[in-house]
Amino acid sequence: MRPHGVWGHSVLHDFRLEQCGPTGERSPLRAGASVYHSLPSLRRGNPSTSHIRLTPRPSALLRVRKGFDGFPATAPALPGITDVHVHHAPRGSLRPAIIDIMRRSMPGFARLEGVMGDPRDFLDHMDAVAVERSCLISYVAPEVMGYKEDTNASVAKYAQEDRKRLLPFGSVHPRRSRDPKRDVERLASKLEVAGLKIHPPHQLFAANAYADGRLPGLRTIYRTAERLRLPVMVHTGTSIFPGARSKYGDPMALDDVAQDFPELTILMAHGGRPIWCEAAFFLLRRHPNIYLDISSIPPPRLLEWFPRIERIADRILFGSDWPGPGIPGIREEIDAVRGLPLSDATKERLFVSNARRVFP
Repeated sequence: MRPHGVWGHSVLHDFRLEQCGPTGERSPLRAGASVYHSLPSLRRGNPSTSHIRLTPRPSALLRVRKGFDGFPATAPALPGITDVHVHHAPRGSLRPAIIDIMRRSMPGFARLEGVMGDPRDFLDHMDAVAVERSCLISYVAPEVMGYKEDTNASVAKYAQEDRKRLLPFGSVHPRRSRDPKRDVERLASKLEVAGLKIHPPHQLFAANAYADGRLPGLRTIYRTAERLRLPVMVHTGTSIFPGARSKYGDPMALDDVAQDFPELTILMAHGGRPIWCEAAFFLLRRHPNIYLDISSIPPPRLLEWFPRIERIADRILFGSDWPGPGIPGIREEIDAVRGLPLSDATKERLFVSNARRVFP
């Protein structure tokens, strides 16, 4: 069943809700109000909605002809999609070298900066590409990316626009935190994050760096997340950004983490692409608490790198890795994955039901 009723996303993203006053003046019902969440009461004839009308957005006609990325704005038929990997970068947080790479590799980067600064614009974009929920990925990595601890408050504030649809991820850097346990607990209780992000190549440590006693704070982060039932996303695979240490992207480090914290839900981002995919699949077969986030794996290579992916169909998650170098757009990633020769049941799990289990 379509979670927001029978109204199609491709139609509703072109409208906004407005309150009609006694003299005919119109004003927005609520900043960033979701048409999807409000329509059920309208259809039931709720008296409190008698002066509410749907008004076409000024850009509606443009978006019918051209989508956000310059392609036709067609909406996939599969409802309830969760994109578990959308990047959130607070304005002014990126190092100049990183911004230069993004501008050169991503057409329309200036427009992307605007969208990532205004959650209402991003929710409109989610509507246009028929994504119900997005995980907003943010992490502390001043050495490589420029992100500092204030990125946590930024992503949480951004997600406040619609917490049913925007799921913020926070971060505690084990070398920068004086009290990792307290900081993880604060992210969970005060900022209400949906998960944690660890990026070994950008934070410059292996995912199991606690094992030899050199980074005890990392063990505390995992242990606290396990107790609080917070999923932890870990980047695996290489990174192109200056200063990144791709050796820390080897997914085999998660063999320790999965065994030492068996109740911890681990989201293996990118499946070790492009050079550690076999090791990643071994870990997915071995550890039931590891999920595969397919973001940043080019859809045409997914079945080449994971030819037996349907054997782990209950633990694969769709992620777009947008906005990022080489990612054309969320809609393009969805359409390319949907075009792969996978069973309908596998696609439903990948796009919808697995994420609902991890993020109920």
